Amino acid sequence: MSVPMPGSPRTQTTAAAAAKKKKKPVKKKKRRSSTLASITLYTFFFMFLFGSVFSLWFFLTETGTNLRLMMADTIISTQHRDWAKYLIGEEELKKRVDRYWAQFDTYSEIKDKDLVRVDHKPATAVVEKKPPVEVEDIEGKNFKGKLLIVNDPKTLRIAVPGTRGKGEKVSSMVKRLGAIAGVNAGGFVDPEWKGNGFQPTGLVMSGGKIFYNDGGMNTRNHIVAIDKEGKLIAGKYTPNELIKMGVQEAVTFAPKFIVNGVGMIKNQADGWGIAPRTSMAQKADGTIMFAIIDGRQPGYSIGATLYDIQNIFLEHGAVTAANLDGGSSTVLVKDNQILNKPSSEYGERYLPTAWLVFEDPAKANIKNIWEGLDPSKIDPSKW
Repeated sequence: MSVPMPGSPRTQTTAAAAAKKKKKPVKKKKRRSSTLASITLYTFFFMFLFGSVFSLWFFLTETGTNLRLMMADTIISTQHRDWAKYLIGEEELKKRVDRYWAQFDTYSEIKDKDLVRVDHKPATAVVEKKPPVEVEDIEGKNFKGKLLIVNDPKTLRIAVPGTRGKGEKVSSMVKRLGAIAGVNAGGFVDPEWKGNGFQPTGLVMSGGKIFYNDGGMNTRNHIVAIDKEGKLIAGKYTPNELIKMGVQEAVTFAPKFIVNGVGMIKNQADGWGIAPRTSMAQKADGTIMFAIIDGRQPGYSIGATLYDIQNIFLEHGAVTAANLDGGSSTVLVKDNQILNKPSSEYGERYLPTAWLVFEDPAKANIKNIWEGLDPSKIDPSKW
């Protein structure tokens, strides 16, 4: 067998062939780059096409517009309602907010027919011993949650934080005060969603005393309250009126949406968007119900409209119902355990008020931490 010598023609030919082989990957790289460029171009084209078609559907069709308005209403129901202008414009945002408040005011003016009779039982009735609270699972098309049933409305108290200058988690209030159960209650000043939870909005009453009032004694607020007879009071009232009515526990929020056993919200479109929610209702026998709906958690629970909540309450025999603070504030605590799934990734929020259930509410050591404070001097963003 002959072996080619270095520098011989055969060696040069072999080297040239090897060199050609080494150049082939360069051609593959060029082809690969061209393919990637084509894929990128097609991707951008289809994204542009999809975006154009979606925009036309979202803004110009009836179904797209309904979805856009529902999304806007969901944002309006938060404390960052100004963001809704990017969906519907500033003029439409103002119109919708004004329309909602006009509806809420209309609901609150409907005269109560006094359908609730707490402790009113026929003389021959057999008294059934019920537990202080019961919890049921509730769910709908897009939501899951809990129904807290409080069998004696007089066991409810409005609790407030134990430390001045900072809100408190509901679970902490339940544990500190020895309560059986608790849910979040009224609204609060919450700048940039970073509020310390210490400054309520409107009015707070506990044990028949005014704890907080950011207006005058004749300033009307949307109120959710319990009077001395255990009756749920909802609507617009002044502090002076509430005192004359014998109201014991109260916070500010809206709207009242079931009156005399009739639902005020006519359809999903008027349900004030989809969100985590806490609402309160009462049956004719005095039983109180809280609906605690989880939301903002795709795959588990998106949230509910007030129309959804209204239907749940009516199915359970409610004659009066009103909305409470919701969103990331929504929480249910029983036996020192959180039973729902709060929407915030950080868990419970620090809040100024909570509805708590007690074995003996008269012994609850709830102190007024706002006593002597000027509401205008509170900094809700300072921790």
